[in-house]
Amino acid sequence: MLAVEIVTLFPEVFAPFVGLSIIGRAVEGGSISVRYHNILDALKDGERADATPYGGGPGMVMRLEPIVRIVDRIAAEAPVYEKRAVVVPSPSGKRFEQADAVALSGLDRLVLVCGHYEGIDERLGAVVDIREFSLGDFVLTGGELPALAILDSTARLVEGAIRPESARSESFMEGTLDHPSFTRPPSFRGVDVPEVLLSGDHARIAEWRREQSRERTRRRRPDLET
Repeated sequence: MLAVEIVTLFPEVFAPFVGLSIIGRAVEGGSISVRYHNILDALKDGERADATPYGGGPGMVMRLEPIVRIVDRIAAEAPVYEKRAVVVPSPSGKRFEQADAVALSGLDRLVLVCGHYEGIDERLGAVVDIREFSLGDFVLTGGELPALAILDSTARLVEGAIRPESARSESFMEGTLDHPSFTRPPSFRGVDVPEVLLSGDHARIAEWRREQSRERTRRRRPDLET
C-alpha cells in the first residue's frame, strides 16, 4: 500500500477529487491511503504560516517551521526502513514525467508538500531531503494542483488501482504515445471507425494499434523517438 501524506494550507481542495474515480476506488480497496496535514494546525501561538521575504520584494514566503514540524512528525510515526519521498511541486523543479510516477508508485509513503505565495523558504531543501518537480514552464497560484496531478498519475500505477494491462498500454509507458481509441457508433457525421477495429481479427488489431502508436509519436512527439 502507498501511504500519501498531503501537507497544505488548503486540504479542502483535495477531498472531492480523492473521493472520486480511480483514486477513490484505490482508497476504498486499500491500495492507497491519503491523509491531510493542514499547515495552519502546526502553528504555535503567535506564529504565521508566511512572512515577508528577506531583502524585500512583493508577496509573502511560506515559513519553514510549521512545514518541518509536520514532515518530522510524519517521519517519526512511520516505520524506520520504509521507502519514503518528500515531493515539493515547484516551477524550478525537474519536469515530472511518467517514469517519475512509476518510481513514486513503488514507495511505501509519499509526502506532498504544497507551497503557496512566492514559494517556500529555500532552506527547506537543506533540512529535509526533498524532490522538486514541475509540470511545465508555467506558474500556478499554489502547489495544490500539481500535487493533485502527481498524486493521480502515481496512485493509478499502484498495484490494485487499475488493471496492469491498462497501465502497460498507456502513453509513455513504452516510450510512445497511446494508440487512438474509438467506440459506438461505428459512423458519426460521415467519419467512420477504422475497418480493422470492426474485423474481429485480434492479431490485425494489435498490429494496427502498434503502428498507430508509432505514427502518432512520430507526428506529435518526435522527441520521444529513440
